[in-house]
Amino acid sequence: MDQRDFGLHEEQRDFRALARDFVDREVVPHAREWDRAEAVDPGMPRRLGELGFLGLTLPEAYGGVPADMLSYTAVTEELGRGDSSVRGIVSVSLGLVAKTIAAHGSEEQKQEWLPRLAAGTALGCFGLTEPETGSDAGSLRTRARRAPGGPDGTGPGGDWIIDGAKMFITNGTVADVALTFARTAEDGITAFLVPTDAPGFTATAIHGKLGLRGQATAELSYEGVRVPDSARLGGVGRGFGIALGALSRGRISVAAGAVGLAQGALDAAVGYATEREQFGRPIAAFQLVQELLAESEVAIRAARLLTRQVAQLADAGATPKQYATEAAVAKYHASETAVQVSGNCLQTFGGYGFIDEYPAGRYLRDARVLTLYEGTSQVQKLLIGRALTGIDAMA
Repeated sequence: MDQRDFGLHEEQRDFRALARDFVDREVVPHAREWDRAEAVDPGMPRRLGELGFLGLTLPEAYGGVPADMLSYTAVTEELGRGDSSVRGIVSVSLGLVAKTIAAHGSEEQKQEWLPRLAAGTALGCFGLTEPETGSDAGSLRTRARRAPGGPDGTGPGGDWIIDGAKMFITNGTVADVALTFARTAEDGITAFLVPTDAPGFTATAIHGKLGLRGQATAELSYEGVRVPDSARLGGVGRGFGIALGALSRGRISVAAGAVGLAQGALDAAVGYATEREQFGRPIAAFQLVQELLAESEVAIRAARLLTRQVAQLADAGATPKQYATEAAVAKYHASETAVQVSGNCLQTFGGYGFIDEYPAGRYLRDARVLTLYEGTSQVQKLLIGRALTGIDAMA
């Protein structure tokens, strides 16, 4: 039995097999081209939607696909193995946006957005990070204020006006809705579903990234963007809790994608090591090469088990707050494993790993950002340390 199927029941294995076949057929052959072009196939979201990957775990009533979190991680792992830029489409539009709408949205919001997000005919982006606010999300500067209204034109009205900027936003230039977090006076932070065609909203593509070059990444600008109160997601001042819950869920997806990336790098290294000959024999015959491969295999298996452990907690009914520490553990270990294993992969390829004719360099470049977004490795260690000691090191 494939050890990647360990702990999965038949339906979960079927989801993984579907994703594996799709990745091998429609992603892997094009990943280098997308990396060079700094864009994946624009038809990819619809294809992901057709296969049900953008609707996994969402309610059937809104076009979702009945599935548990383990199935979701099995799929995102395979997508990460093929191309992290493709995996990012699913992790953000489904994992951060659609699941958050499903958890906190009104019936009207669910009806408006979930069927299209599940089908891949619309995409979502997650507007939290700002130019001057990354890890310190509680200090964001984007603001939302009530528009003047009422019978006499004074006092609070029903609409909100949003001003500010967001940075490093995945799907930013291709999204139809931006889940936006803004400070609302003394009420704290509030979440809004902002249509990206709203006047005053602009998305500017970020090019020249080290990795994830095929992924649409943008800076968002809000200049007097006006949305109705019906676009507010959850209660006024409840946005920070919504964001933290989304990030805990999202870290499961990032961890699974990191495991997949590491697995893809190891598969490439093993294939190369068994074919490349030096001194009259395959380089896989040398002990130090086998050491690189063995270290990678052990680290990947551990990361996969940690990721599936937190997925099982979610499937057992734990809330994002209840599994936040386990999500931090999985995300930290899996992302660092992806960097370690992709580095071992490049070392195995030697000089050939330094040119993009081979995948080693792309794996390493794509792996590096996994230790940065949705909470840096340092932030994950702070979360784990606080859970262990009961002491907030940032206080």
